Amino acid sequence: MTRIYLDHAATTPLRPEAADAIRRGSEIWANPSSPHAEGRAARAALEDARARIKAALEWDGEVILTSGASEALAIGLGRGKADRKLVSAVEHDAVFRAAPDAAILPVSDGAVDLARLESALAAPGRAIVAVQSINSETGTVLLPYDDNNIVTRVREAGGLFLADCSQSAGRVSLPDADMVVVSAHKLGGPIGIGALLVRDFAMLEPTGGHERGYRAGTENLPGALGFAAALEAGGTESWPTSYPDRYEFRDVLGSSGQVLCCGQQCSHIVAVAHEKLSSAALLIRLDALGFAVSAGSACSSGTLKRSRALEAFGIDEDTASRVIRVSIGWNTTQAELSAFCEAWQELA
Repeated sequence: MTRIYLDHAATTPLRPEAADAIRRGSEIWANPSSPHAEGRAARAALEDARARIKAALEWDGEVILTSGASEALAIGLGRGKADRKLVSAVEHDAVFRAAPDAAILPVSDGAVDLARLESALAAPGRAIVAVQSINSETGTVLLPYDDNNIVTRVREAGGLFLADCSQSAGRVSLPDADMVVVSAHKLGGPIGIGALLVRDFAMLEPTGGHERGYRAGTENLPGALGFAAALEAGGTESWPTSYPDRYEFRDVLGSSGQVLCCGQQCSHIVAVAHEKLSSAALLIRLDALGFAVSAGSACSSGTLKRSRALEAFGIDEDTASRVIRVSIGWNTTQAELSAFCEAWQELA
């Protein structure tokens, strides 16, 4: 049986360009922080990768290389120079782990409630506000690419704005944020590396160690080179499936189920509910048919608790119990999407 992988929002296959770069990086085996010639060569390669990551993302600030998005969130939310934290109700669980004391901003019609945001910003003390660009469970666009309403309000109040772009970086332009979180393995790069992009190091409290004193741990040179190569390989315009094909795929699924449209939707993540079968039953049946999909965020889909994000988006408990997530990646073909549609219609 030829299996079809449609869980790219969890992790996506390594691009060949990234794999080649990792192999080359493994040959530069010295510690980039060592002062000898081998260490200096490794440092030069690391800084070249950093510059390429900045260029590919069109970022003119600083880049702190991390072990992934979770660590980037922990640095940004844990060490951002602010008195309090505000996060949207539909953020990834890693945000709530990084900021357990944060005030929650509700969403309405798939967008952060601006009135509640303004009210929260009016409280005493500087705030750091975290809102994701695209929700990983529903594909809802929380930060529309042509809308700076949230950023404007945060800046007018003297706050800092952090955007979790794990599901959008390398696909679309970054939002106008003070800090941006990026994950390499969501865009065809290696697992174990990501970045916190920050406008100015002065926005963060340093702790000493590597990465200009903002992160401990030896730098992952092979990972950084793979990260840069994956970004340079291209965004959604380089994928085998075109934008129209992806939206047509979503419409076909909706003809035999309930596609969750919680606001503006991206083209590569679809949440769809079956009329009768539970999420667990759907995953088992689809896996047996050769399809890899999920029931939401990989960090929470293995639990039996109700999805925090679906509840915040206003999805009733019964519908939420029948939802699966189908996500498209850089190597997904139209034939694979057609095959899934046939299987979905049979199950329906």
